[in-house]
Amino acid sequence: MAEPWVSDELWRKLEPLLPKPRRKDRHVQFAGSKRTDPRRIFSGIVFVLRTGVPWRALPATGAFPSGYTCRLWLLRWHRAGVWKRLSQLLLAELRSKGRLHWTHAVVDSSSVRAPSGGRKTGPSPVDRRKLGTKHHVITDAMGTPLAVTLTGANRNDITQLLPLVDELPRVRGKRGSPKQKPQKLYADRGYDSDSHRLQLKKRHIEPYIARRRTAHGSGLGRKRSVVERTLSWLHQFRKLEIREEHSVATYKALADLALCLIYERLLES
Repeated sequence: MAEPWVSDELWRKLEPLLPKPRRKDRHVQFAGSKRTDPRRIFSGIVFVLRTGVPWRALPATGAFPSGYTCRLWLLRWHRAGVWKRLSQLLLAELRSKGRLHWTHAVVDSSSVRAPSGGRKTGPSPVDRRKLGTKHHVITDAMGTPLAVTLTGANRNDITQLLPLVDELPRVRGKRGSPKQKPQKLYADRGYDSDSHRLQLKKRHIEPYIARRRTAHGSGLGRKRSVVERTLSWLHQFRKLEIREEHSVATYKALADLALCLIYERLLES
């Protein structure tokens, strides 16, 4: 029977990307427990990501292993590059169907609370200086997320503009060279910097960034509105809405997996 939290189609794409076990058979004398089915592990990870339940409180049912096991394999697969390869596969499928629009890209950020602290947290200037983490996102022209980075909530948006551009994946899916860079980039006043405009032009990207202390009504908001929707998509995953993970590696792995689930949903729509 199909797992309730993982579609058959997504599992079919993910399974070949998982690292193979080092030993096919258990040792006769020291057999130990049987290996957990990877699909059950993945179902547990997706359940935690969507519902926000603590790892230790993952329901002990036939559908999932323990929360400790799920978290352990989430990090192992993340370090093995599984989520990155899965996102590249799904993005290539989106491009092959004409669902990626490279005419321009859009960047923006949003802060979430981080009560457990950890690396890449900081006092939020919009939440009474409570600890928070900021999600920096770059999307295509229609709001499909292409990359996400994390910083403390007190970091300026401009610090992540070039890292986001450099984080853009090389997307296949059509004949010819992989696509990686948009023609234009739109951003709000938080990214106003002439030096960064120059760096974008050196990367053959035309910057359209609102300037500080200028009148509103430039029309850039119509281009940038899609990224606000994308941030809301990201925060629909309850495990990302409030950062309870002290480990930044675990939180980043969950964010990367969330992008893959968004891609899969876009393919089904």
